[in-house]
Amino acid sequence: MTDTPNLEEDHFNPIDDARLLPPERATHGPRILLLYGSLRLRSFSRLMTEEAARILTRLGAETRTFNPSGLPLPDDAAPEHPKVQELRDLVQWSEGMVWCSPERHGAMTGVMKTQVDWIPLSLGGVRPTQGKTLAVMQVSGGSQSFNAVNQLRILGRWMRLLTIPNQSSTPKAFLEFDEDDRMKPSPFYDRVVDVMEELVKFTLLTRDNKDYLLDRYSERKESAAELSKRVNQKAI
Repeated sequence: MTDTPNLEEDHFNPIDDARLLPPERATHGPRILLLYGSLRLRSFSRLMTEEAARILTRLGAETRTFNPSGLPLPDDAAPEHPKVQELRDLVQWSEGMVWCSPERHGAMTGVMKTQVDWIPLSLGGVRPTQGKTLAVMQVSGGSQSFNAVNQLRILGRWMRLLTIPNQSSTPKAFLEFDEDDRMKPSPFYDRVVDVMEELVKFTLLTRDNKDYLLDRYSERKESAAELSKRVNQKAI
């Protein structure tokens, strides 16, 4: 191409629409991992993820929820720690995720960030979160805010997750659950249903071609060894 003199033609490929619509598609239910951001006995972020898991199950998904109790702080234990391995195995298993954090001091909680920080950006040149879907939610003790979900979106983008457009923010969450810890009917509950529906749809739409969706010219120029050396730094 005379008008693109800097392109390396061996790595510059036309878009293959056949790969965007693969003829063979997985038939199992979407595998969704749910993470929540509080260790309180009556954690409303946990109750929200439990409600989301029920909805996802009704929509045909398979769900697993990680309990962050006992997860060490990043760099305060080896990656071989049992809770770290449990989390990483669940991330590898999943095709999509739900992150739900309380808002504390105007931000996501340390419990939530610790879980994300233990998810590696790369394992041997392969990003375990790349191309998987993500839905973000938050609960607040006071008036409605979007600080936590906005931060979670930034993290999702950094982890190269396909974060869906919809999201859920529930203010005064202590008023939204009954004595059986079930979420009461309300517009806030309806929004959670909306978000889970969208997550399942986006997961079904992208899981079979996620590698091609995120295939990049700049990375095709770089060998696997070079990529692994660049992203697998032991320390920053």
